[in-house]
Amino acid sequence: MKIDNPVIIKNKALEEIKSIIEGKGIPKDYGLRIGIKGAGCSGLGFLIGFDKKKDADLEYDVSGVNIYIDKKHVMYVVGLVVDFYEGSDARGFTFTNPEALD
Repeated sequence: MKIDNPVIIKNKALEEIKSIIEGKGIPKDYGLRIGIKGAGCSGLGFLIGFDKKKDADLEYDVSGVNIYIDKKHVMYVVGLVVDFYEGSDARGFTFTNPEALD
């Protein structure tokens, strides 16, 4: 059974991810891990990085990039939008989740 990717990766973020893979020589058997981390009093934070697939991961393909999400994290990242911001004040990945409750 094929499950749609629970995370939306915007084109700018996808371009940056592919640039990092190429520029840093990320091994072919690695993919982009998206998950959560405890952020203390402010709730959950999101993490992103390159890693090998683990047994507990769900795997998705987004324009040729393997995305790994731990099965335990999926319910927290459904609807997450990953983008990339590049301005004079900052540069980096951004995470927004329109599904999150206020």
